[in-house]
Amino acid sequence: MIELRSIHKAYQVKGAAVVALKEIDLSISSGEIFGIIGHSGAGKSTLLRMINFLERPTRGRVVVDGVDLLELQEQDLREFRQGVGMIFQHFNLLGSKTVGENVAFPLKIAGRANRAQIDARVDELLELVGLERHKHKYPRQLSGGEKQRVGIARALANQPRVLLCDEATSALDPQTTRSILQLLREINEKLGLTIVLITHEMDVIRTVCDRVAVIDAGTIVESGPVSQVFLHPRHRTTRRFVQEAERVFDEDVQATANGSAARTLRRLTFMEDTVHQPLLSQAARAYGVDFSILSGRIEQIKSTTCGQMTVAVAGDATRVSEALAHLASHGVTIEEHVQ
Repeated sequence: MIELRSIHKAYQVKGAAVVALKEIDLSISSGEIFGIIGHSGAGKSTLLRMINFLERPTRGRVVVDGVDLLELQEQDLREFRQGVGMIFQHFNLLGSKTVGENVAFPLKIAGRANRAQIDARVDELLELVGLERHKHKYPRQLSGGEKQRVGIARALANQPRVLLCDEATSALDPQTTRSILQLLREINEKLGLTIVLITHEMDVIRTVCDRVAVIDAGTIVESGPVSQVFLHPRHRTTRRFVQEAERVFDEDVQATANGSAARTLRRLTFMEDTVHQPLLSQAARAYGVDFSILSGRIEQIKSTTCGQMTVAVAGDATRVSEALAHLASHGVTIEEHVQ
């Protein structure tokens, strides 16, 4: 659906080249919700704007639905952009126009529908986002969440194939953020729309995305399914995003106070059914080892329940290995603990 190949972007600032993106390679599949996460200044907004060619790469290719955007003439590019909706952090609504007029605006610009068709489309979209009763209100009369729902309706006006979300929830409170993310999931499922969103908030990615790319200093440092990237982070930037309050003192991983066998420190990951099974207690009884839970959590990654904990396992080395092998045979992922 969306292919970015060897994307490099540099700006000239006071005669010097400032590099924003470096050799970006990214593939986004049709119908998925894809997240791009990075800290401020990492290059995520520049990357997002490549997809609708509001930013042109210094070199590299952007291909959407098999069309190389570099090959499009200006008129063709304008038509292409009508198939890409965009929602913004600060809503970008027209304050002098009503909710209905804001949603109708891109339809009037496109010039492909008469007044009756536009009115019908506006009503359909306002019902979709739950704002049909607010059609004749002005943006100043709406809450932040309602304004963003208008922004979403407006972005969907021309039936886009792709929806780009530029920090769409960062100006909202947590409860409103959850409602907007739920709306995006419903739109994705109902319309089969490809959604690409950028954020600096890990919870946004975990709640709504299928796959994620982590960007740091203009480079994609890690990408893949959300559960894989966030439960088993490889790059230090990803680990910073998912870092928990796991501070284990040296004595916790050395010999116990009475001089018995050293304890083995492992990170355990449980997915779906294994989360609710008494696997640790079963292994402890069966193999005569002791598990000390040093940290842990159970969470939801989109529709998947998962749990992760750091444990210290004490006992005979052979029996510890057998206990860990038992857990692995029941679907538990076992890793060396990385502080």
